[in-house]
Amino acid sequence: MTTTDPPYGAILLVSFGGPEAPDEVLPFLRNVTRGRDVPDARLEEVGRHYRRFGGRSPINDHNRALATALEAELAGAGIHLPVVLGNRNWHPFLAETLADLGDRGVRRALAVVTSAYSSYSGCRQYREDVARARAGVGDGAPEVDKVRVFYNHPGFVAAQADRVREALDELDAEVRDDVRLVFTTHAIPRTMSRHSDYEVQTYEACRLVVEALGIPYAWDLVFNSRSGPPAVPWLEPDVNDHLEALAGDGCRTVVVVPIGFVSDHMEVIYDLDVEAAATAERLGMTFVRVGTVGTHPRFVTGLRELVEERVRDAPRLALGTRGPSWDACPLDCCLTPGQERLPAIADAPAARSR
Repeated sequence: MTTTDPPYGAILLVSFGGPEAPDEVLPFLRNVTRGRDVPDARLEEVGRHYRRFGGRSPINDHNRALATALEAELAGAGIHLPVVLGNRNWHPFLAETLADLGDRGVRRALAVVTSAYSSYSGCRQYREDVARARAGVGDGAPEVDKVRVFYNHPGFVAAQADRVREALDELDAEVRDDVRLVFTTHAIPRTMSRHSDYEVQTYEACRLVVEALGIPYAWDLVFNSRSGPPAVPWLEPDVNDHLEALAGDGCRTVVVVPIGFVSDHMEVIYDLDVEAAATAERLGMTFVRVGTVGTHPRFVTGLRELVEERVRDAPRLALGTRGPSWDACPLDCCLTPGQERLPAIADAPAARSR
């Protein structure tokens, strides 16, 4: 493959961010909840989750590793672009990264968001974050496009299926064919879900992973990491409630698949490895937690293929019947009802065909 001169000067890996020292935990959580009037006493309760792990979230380390792996993967395909990290809630903030790219002469960047699905918080809000950061930087900020969501991309599905196989291999052969697969993803408010394809896409990703395994395992999709006022309906069932129900039905072995997350950050290592694992232990269930796709080679290759769609007009790969999602989102895509939103990157006046 020959070296190409792409229309981009950098790949921008866009993510949530997390504290990297104990004294950063509370300021980070204030950023996460800005505008919602959450008292510090409540934030301190959540902060204990981070302090259990030394006050350091693993998310930035995971994203640095992914950026390194993707940059090498792109270089191997003749695409020599730096891959840089920009976060919503902690350093390196998107505005810091975009300002640095502008100072380095980058006039256009391609964003890869560390969320596989469409929703306000998982896609549109990140696009608004980039638009806000660009406005803050001013005229020197690079333009930013975004790769499409990748829940049904062959690379994501293959990597997740491989992680499930690795987890199943931990089980004794006599119970391996009689497990329950429990896929889990981040809960979101029902109002947010109704205005996006989040549930449909996540169910489809689960189905595709089970299909890739080649064994008709019984499976469910559940949710974790609910937050907000109890009166506001969120997607259910919660993973812990579902484990209770499965135990009541006689299920003894669960393999929990965090399909809504691409790395082992706090919603995985605390909400699943601590809380859900404790629930399973109390219920007398064998609990195996599947790894996230992380830097799995097939996932990294899939991200490179998504970049190549924009750099080289490469084929748009997708499994299942829904096909590839659009590159430019409709103006009203994934809005939260009743709230004004900023213009976002990669908006289009009308939906493109999937």
